[in-house]
Amino acid sequence: MGTISALLVGESWQTIEFHVKGFDLFSSSSYTEAIDYLQAALTSDGIDTTYQPCHVAASSFPETAAELGEYDVVVLSDIGYNTLAIPPETFGDGARRPDRLRLIDEFVRDGGGLLMIGGYLSFQGINGRANYAGTPVEDALPVAMQRTDDRVERSDGVYPEVVDPDHPVLANIRDDWPDFLGYNRFEADDDARELVRIEEDPFLVVGDHGSGRSAAFASDCAPHWGPMEFVEWESYPTLWADLVRWLANDR
Repeated sequence: MGTISALLVGESWQTIEFHVKGFDLFSSSSYTEAIDYLQAALTSDGIDTTYQPCHVAASSFPETAAELGEYDVVVLSDIGYNTLAIPPETFGDGARRPDRLRLIDEFVRDGGGLLMIGGYLSFQGINGRANYAGTPVEDALPVAMQRTDDRVERSDGVYPEVVDPDHPVLANIRDDWPDFLGYNRFEADDDARELVRIEEDPFLVVGDHGSGRSAAFASDCAPHWGPMEFVEWESYPTLWADLVRWLANDR
């Protein structure tokens, strides 16, 4: 079997701060990427990864089946619908471009793998701004999304409960899961498999879509929802590598 390849998309942001000192006001900016934990987990298991931060994906996410077909699995993490749905050429010049959300759906139907990881701009996200409900990406995922802000903030920490420990995604994890500080709320599709729950909510759901596979992980792969106890968890690399390998399905 050849090397599995994954396209990691999202997990980046720019911050602009305003500083007021008496009469005077000035601003500063910073740029952050939080993909290191996930990317290291996959590459340490021999999975080939390509990373596109949000601003790169806006213009460089694959636009054809052949381009997307170079990957076995697409991972969307904390990148909203608008970035993929509105290419810069369409927004700035009124130019027609391929529908990249439909392309993702077709990619999975044809045998590819898709994973969405939770965050403020995943699923529906903060104030509903991620906005994937009702899109082809929701069709491809094994869950039904809310139509409003779907965040559950748990600053006190909340522990996942494994309900299907023998599934291939979880079979190599035998130690206790750490707690999480929040997640996106969704419902598992009727034909999907719920592997992990948090209280009454699905937390990790997997399923088939056409000839391919997809998964929804409700919380973050990095802080803040995923605290340091999670990213430093002994089974953190195993979880992500086994999940991506299952999604690739020997493709």
